[in-house]
Parts: sequence; structure tokens; C-alpha cells
Amino acid sequence: MSTIPWDPYRLDCPSRRLLDRIGDRWTVLLVGALDDGPQRFGALAARVGGISQKMLTQTLRSLERDGFVTRTVYPEIPPRVEYELTPLGRSLQGPLRALEEWAVAHMDEVWANEHSAG
Repeated sequence: MSTIPWDPYRLDCPSRRLLDRIGDRWTVLLVGALDDGPQRFGALAARVGGISQKMLTQTLRSLERDGFVTRTVYPEIPPRVEYELTPLGRSLQGPLRALEEWAVAHMDEVWANEHSAG
């Protein structure tokens, strides 16, 4: 365990980058989409509506770099590639699921406020 006092409120703290990563909408949706187990790129693209191929690639690379996702290439013809949550990625599922459930539970209220302003 680190003895560094991480403080995401400091501009130069690396923990701020981590919050940016896990708070990103595509990260939230991809971690949720990977809840069912390993997925291929095309299946993830189909599951997460509105994500471009470029954004899906960038987000998966970032999640892999940060240790949330593993990418496995199977030596087949054509090659098969699957993405899967690591134990670190699975540890994010609970907090992100709670955020998703909160958004769904409060959407009516937010929608009403959005459309009554102005």
C-alpha cells in the first residue's frame, strides 16, 4: 500500500487522472457491458450504443493500460480478440453499478427539472 497522500483535489495529483478515467461515461458503460464476462470488440460496440470505433478503441486501450481490462488474442484465423475485466476492473463494478442505479432511479426528477427550467 502506498504511503503517498493521494489528493484528487490537487491539480498535479495522479489520483485526479484516475477519477477522470473511472468517471468517464464510456468507462462506466464498458465496465457494465463487461459484467457478463469476456466480450469481443464488435459485441461491445453493439452493446454500448453511440460509441464510435475510435472511442471504443481508445477507451479499451486506456482501461487495459490502467489494469482494469485484459486483452486476449487467440491464434485463430481470423484472429479472435476478447476483452475481460481484471480483478481490479471487477472491483469497480459495484460502485459504478450503484451510480448507474442512482441515475435510473432519479432520471424522472432530473428530466422534469431540465424541462421545467427556462
